[in-house]
Amino acid sequence: MIRIACVGITVMDRIYYVEELPAEGGKYVAEKYHEVGGGPAATAAVAAARLGAQVDFIGRVGDDDTGNRLLAELESLGVNTRYVRRVEQARSSQSAILVDNKGERIIINYPSPDLPVSAEWLQAIDFSQWDVVLADVRWHDGAKQAFTLARQAGVLTLLDADVTPQDIAELVALSDHSAFSAPGLQRLTGKTDAGAALVNAQTLTNGHVYVTQGGQGCLWLENDRLHHQPGFAVNVVDTTGAGDVFHGALAVSLAHGASPAEAVRFASGVAALKCTRPGGRAGIPDCDQARSFLSLSV
Repeated sequence: MIRIACVGITVMDRIYYVEELPAEGGKYVAEKYHEVGGGPAATAAVAAARLGAQVDFIGRVGDDDTGNRLLAELESLGVNTRYVRRVEQARSSQSAILVDNKGERIIINYPSPDLPVSAEWLQAIDFSQWDVVLADVRWHDGAKQAFTLARQAGVLTLLDADVTPQDIAELVALSDHSAFSAPGLQRLTGKTDAGAALVNAQTLTNGHVYVTQGGQGCLWLENDRLHHQPGFAVNVVDTTGAGDVFHGALAVSLAHGASPAEAVRFASGVAALKCTRPGGRAGIPDCDQARSFLSLSV
């Protein structure tokens, strides 16, 4: 069984389903409401576990009720939380999410200021035990420390390079694979053209660079050539967590030795299936479901 560590944040997603996303101030009524664990690395961990990997989540939560619920949910979904740091008298992070009837969403994240950014405690963990270490950019110090230790141990590193106020160039340099969101890539490079931005990002790393573009698919560079995986046509209900699931599936596929093209197609299919159900985790398929879907898709 492949072994994956996912390093980063976990948050409580409080999801409000509305007919249309608000375009101005005012009062609105939600048609449905749902609470579920979220966060880039945590949801990627759930996806990887669902796809058959042995997964550890490494991050921080408060010792509040929200933290208890977040960890209990991860454990119930097959993710080991033995390396999570509980911070005394601290609040856990959370997000408010609005989802419209087309599946598009607005996310307002509140990263708890009570959770220390220091990641020196990761040095006590043996990173050689994993095949892949995935990290998100929301806990910058954690990603940097984890990737440094993973590379020293000869372990593959994968960066979920979403948009963040911090400069992530040093994290990209430490990554064997950097999979950007479109806003994350634009913020790093200052370029709006995805192809040109990828070329620019490639100068920062000896690894592979990718950018996800929602329903338009994924672009990546290989041997200095730009490649494209189109998005899969599905009945979109909720795109929340789709990028996180993509990264978790990408990690699983790369751990199995897949080429970038094979890994991107697999991850795209898994993320597409996730979008067919509400919430960030409910629609994540297992390997059999993913392979069945991909076998029927052109």
